[in-house]
Amino acid sequence: MAKPAFGGYSICFKGCDDSLEKVFGTGKITPSEMTKKLWGYVKGHKLSSK
Repeated sequence: MAKPAFGGYSICFKGCDDSLEKVFGTGKITPSEMTKKLWGYVKGHKLSSK
């Protein structure tokens, strides 16, 4: 039996062609800001499923 994804979410980036600069910007950011921007991108593009 397959182990469920962490937190019950699965994320699929298949078909996405955005660069990291588009997701995170070009300036320095903290790890917590990176997490917020990544989840904002995932939720904004409806890439997660539970």
